[in-house]
Amino acid sequence: MLHRVLLNLGLVVATFVGLFVGLFVGGTAPAAERPNILWLTCEDNNVNWVGCYGNPHADTPNIDALAAEGFQYMHCYANAPVCAPSRSTWITGVHAISMGTHPMRSRYPIPHDRIRYYPDLLKDAGYFVGNEKKTDYNIGGRDDKSAWDTNKADWDQLKQQQPFFMVINSTKSHESKAFGDVNQTEHDPDDVRLAKYHPDIPDIRKNYAHYHDQMKKMDADIGHALRQLEQAGLAENTIVIHNSDHGGVIARSKRFLFNSGTHCPLIIRIPEKFKHLRPAEPGAKVDDLVSFVDMTKTWLDLCGAAKPDYLQGKVFLGPNKESRDYHVSFRTRMDERCDNVRAIRDRRFLYIRNYMPYAPWGQHLNYLWIMRATQAWEQHHQAGKTDAVTGRFFGTKPMEELYDTSVDPDNVNNLIDDPRYAADVKRLSGALDRWQLDHFDSGLLPESEVVRRSEVSGKTIFDMVRTPSLYDLPALQQASARALAQDPKNIDRLYEDLAAKDSGVRYWAIVGCFNLQESTPLDMNLVRKALQDESHHVRAMAAWILYRAGDRAAAQRCWNQLLQQSSYASLKVFNIIDWIGDDIEPYAESMKQCNFDHGGYVGRMKEYMGVAEKPKKKKRAK
Repeated sequence: MLHRVLLNLGLVVATFVGLFVGLFVGGTAPAAERPNILWLTCEDNNVNWVGCYGNPHADTPNIDALAAEGFQYMHCYANAPVCAPSRSTWITGVHAISMGTHPMRSRYPIPHDRIRYYPDLLKDAGYFVGNEKKTDYNIGGRDDKSAWDTNKADWDQLKQQQPFFMVINSTKSHESKAFGDVNQTEHDPDDVRLAKYHPDIPDIRKNYAHYHDQMKKMDADIGHALRQLEQAGLAENTIVIHNSDHGGVIARSKRFLFNSGTHCPLIIRIPEKFKHLRPAEPGAKVDDLVSFVDMTKTWLDLCGAAKPDYLQGKVFLGPNKESRDYHVSFRTRMDERCDNVRAIRDRRFLYIRNYMPYAPWGQHLNYLWIMRATQAWEQHHQAGKTDAVTGRFFGTKPMEELYDTSVDPDNVNNLIDDPRYAADVKRLSGALDRWQLDHFDSGLLPESEVVRRSEVSGKTIFDMVRTPSLYDLPALQQASARALAQDPKNIDRLYEDLAAKDSGVRYWAIVGCFNLQESTPLDMNLVRKALQDESHHVRAMAAWILYRAGDRAAAQRCWNQLLQQSSYASLKVFNIIDWIGDDIEPYAESMKQCNFDHGGYVGRMKEYMGVAEKPKKKKRAK
């Protein structure tokens, strides 16, 4: 009898211990055993604007001090080079391009019943969650603020609500802060380190100095938050994280997949109480490859919260750390400008694939051109004063690019044709292909074509691209590869693909013909037949082929018809007409008639091209 009592007692004790351990691992351990997290985010700056990353002219003492007390990650990269898709990736832990939330300012819905925001999961684990106040998740079907307990950092409240996860975002370094007068700067324009791709002219130097001023203000925000944390007596229980939301901010950084647009500062300070989570001794520089999509899963892991299977990142910190071989970035439409680019990298090499090489890097984007540096750079180029490096921004793109970032951090020396790096190109290109299939790349068709398929099917883009009958990803990937190969041997297969059942395959076939046009005679009868294709994007590209072949009348009729009918491809047509660079008069009336909105960006193209209707003045009441 006594033996049975002791046995039962032992089972009870073992069960209690097991529950305690399970609670800690599962995220519901006592508050004192779990870290608070203070995530200090900012906007639009790459590592070149931060002192501890090696720029002697940067004025960021608070961030530099945080790095000395914590850990400075040397290879952290954004998945998108602009805020909305970058933050879309953060809030879900799923790549924006895997959900269809990658085009800037689009807010396409996702299946919220299956993809929860990470603050939801933290709340399940007993955390109080706050965000002051930036959201910008680019996701429809849910209010951005709904996941948070508070939108203000009330330190007395946070002290009572431990454990907490608090995001504070400084807006002081946003791109808009680089606008305005660049002539009255605190920072000396002589004390700036220009990127190699920028010409050394006064207004660009001044704009650099102006942005250094803004970075100093952002750094002061970081210092203020850290002091408040100390004064509240919470520093010993709180992991502090600082990073930007993507790179930037002078032209050819934000919105582009070079280092300048994606290589971001990441600094993490871990208090002594949680030193078992430290990757090294304080003050260390950490060479681990970190992708922004990893942050969501890592924060959940540090807090002991659930990590759903749909998360696409890796845990990069703590005892459950996972290794990463590659990081992938993506760029599609940014505001009113169409483009489609992917990049994959390891710690040394950056490989870029341009799906729309005919779209220039430096196509005019209304918002970017507010900046004085952008205006000055364009004027300098138009005056014939740029060289092969500083003028490349205003030209069209190669199909592929490869950069050795260890010696070329500004990414100006394209090694794609150097036979010494052929094995690296093959390795990285193959890894990107596999990544696209594994992560359901939803950007292998023009944005409005994807949206149309989603709406017709009644599925979110997330679900549509995971339905092979609606989005045959392997077929689209193979068709796009043929289009980019520029191999005349593919011409017969391209002609076959022009008759394919899948409009996406037909789209890539006409793009492939376009890419071969200057080197290979084309069957113009097949091209003319494509002017009647069900896909408006196929029609638009076929018309461009005819335009370049000299049949401008046929091309203009096609584009005008699409615009007059407010085609879902209208934004692409506006872009094509601008890329051609000829007189827009043949299209002016059709442009005015076009009512396809595309989130307001068709209106921006109308404004830029001088065909926007001026608002009528209201008559004064007598």
